[in-house]
Amino acid sequence: MRAAQVSKLEGPESVEIVDIPEPEGYPGGVVIDVHAAGVAFPDVLMTRGLYQMKPELPFVVGGEVAGIVREAPADAHVKAGDRVVALTLLGNAMAEVAVVPTQMVFKLPDNVSLEAGAGILFNDLTVQFCLRKRGRLAEGETVLVHGAAGGIGTSTLRMAAALGAGRVIAVVSTEAKAEVARANGATDVVLADGWLAAVKELTGGRGVDIVLDPVGGDRFTDSVRSLASAGRLLVVGFTAGEIPTVKVNRLLLKNVEVIGAAWGEWVMTHPGYLTEQWDEVAPLLAAGKIEAPKPVLYPLDRAAEAIASLDNRTATGKVVVTLR
Repeated sequence: MRAAQVSKLEGPESVEIVDIPEPEGYPGGVVIDVHAAGVAFPDVLMTRGLYQMKPELPFVVGGEVAGIVREAPADAHVKAGDRVVALTLLGNAMAEVAVVPTQMVFKLPDNVSLEAGAGILFNDLTVQFCLRKRGRLAEGETVLVHGAAGGIGTSTLRMAAALGAGRVIAVVSTEAKAEVARANGATDVVLADGWLAAVKELTGGRGVDIVLDPVGGDRFTDSVRSLASAGRLLVVGFTAGEIPTVKVNRLLLKNVEVIGAAWGEWVMTHPGYLTEQWDEVAPLLAAGKIEAPKPVLYPLDRAAEAIASLDNRTATGKVVVTLR
C-alpha cells in the first residue's frame, strides 16, 4: 500500500510517499480502506521529534481517518461496508489501509462526505471537550477563539452555537482569514492587531466568558485581560511556538481561570469518553445543527505540503489528505 512515511526527523519536508506492506490485523481490530486522512498540528511536531509521544522511526504520519470498513470483529458495532471515521492516534493514518481498535471507530452520518469526515474527530472532539468538559460553557455565553481560520478555530466557529454559545468572536491575522471565519459562522471578526481593544468595544467593556487559545505566544496576557468576571481561558496549544506564562495575581484580581485542555490525554485516561463525545456530536452533524467541515484537500503525493501548511500557518480550515 502507499503511505506517507517519516524516516528522519527533519520536519514536514522529510515526509516521503512509499510502498509498504499493509498492516496486519489484530484481535478486536477494524480493517479500514482509507479514503482520507486528517492533518493536525501534532503531525508537524512529530515530523521533528518534538511531540511528547515519539513513535519509532520510520512511521506513517497522521492520526485520523475516514473510509470504508473492509473487515470487523463479529461483535463490533460496525461491519464491512460501513462508512466510518476513526482515530489511529499517533501515526498510521496517511496510508491506504488502517487497522484500528473497535472503540476508536465510529459510523459517519450519511450527510457527511468521507473527505469532510476525515476532518472531524481531532478538531471537533477537541472543541467539544474544551467547551463542554473544561470550559463549562453555559447557555448564551460569549466565546472568543484565536487562530480562528485554522482547524481548531473553524471547528469552534462551526460548533459553539450548537453547544450553547450566544456569540462567537473570531480573532484572525488577515482580511482573507476573516472571510474564512465569517464563512464558518463567526458572529464577529477582529484582526489580531489591536484585537483586545476591539473585543472590549464589541462587548461594551464586559469582556468574554471563554477564550479558546490554540496559538499561545505574545497574545496570552491580553487573553487574560479580555475575560469577563468568572471567565475561563482554555489553553489548547502553542502554534505560535512560544509557551507563555501567566501572573497569577491577574487571576485573583478578576476571578478568572486559566485551564489546560489536553483532549488526547483525557481520552487516553478516561475509557469510554470518545463514545460519550460522539454520541453528542454525531446527531448534531446528522441534523445539520453542526455543519460538516469544508476541508482543504491535498492528494497523498502532496502530504508533505499539506503538513507544512500547518507549520507555516498558511492553512485555512481543516487540512485533509485524500488517498482514494
